[in-house]
Amino acid sequence: MTLRIILADDHPIFRSGVRALLESSTASKVIADVGSPVDLLNAIDKHPADLLITDFSMPGGQVADGLQMLGLIRRRQPKLSFIVLTMVNNGGVLKAIQKAGARGLVSKTDALSELTLAVQAVSHGRTFLSSGISRVLDDGGAGSDGDNHPALSKREAEVLRLYASGFTVTEIAGQLNRSVKTVRRQKMDAMNKLGLKNDLDVYAYAREHGILA
Repeated sequence: MTLRIILADDHPIFRSGVRALLESSTASKVIADVGSPVDLLNAIDKHPADLLITDFSMPGGQVADGLQMLGLIRRRQPKLSFIVLTMVNNGGVLKAIQKAGARGLVSKTDALSELTLAVQAVSHGRTFLSSGISRVLDDGGAGSDGDNHPALSKREAEVLRLYASGFTVTEIAGQLNRSVKTVRRQKMDAMNKLGLKNDLDVYAYAREHGILA
């Protein structure tokens, strides 16, 4: 039986390589190949699939935050299994992705062959963590609960992540359906909890702790 896969990543060359790998080394067929959150949501509604493989964060449309996107996917297609590809190396974010329903997590820094292992595992009802993801989670992960930093609320964390990824406060407010005043307050609350004094500190913290979107 051929596994029907929807593939989503905003980098066409990477997407092409993953598609070639999957169709040559697994009994699968990529039935939709998309590069934005909007196209992904349309694809899962339009194409009956057995598995979704998606980047965690793709620019464009009204869904800027990866966790928000995964939540929409779960609500629209609760039975669809999915594997998340990501550059994130923050333990707290990775655990949130798992909590959002990801059956597999593969780091883009790992060998692509690990993706084929993830597909085999998830298609047989098992979960899968690539070697890079496992190392981060086993070590506690940068910025995870084991850190000395006070825990941010979910909303503070997503605002800080989006801001550090280059979105303005106004753009974040529009993406998350919040007022500019609320987003600005959540950004400042996050900075105060983490002891960050200015925007340069925010960018440095995000890079160091692997929380970029």
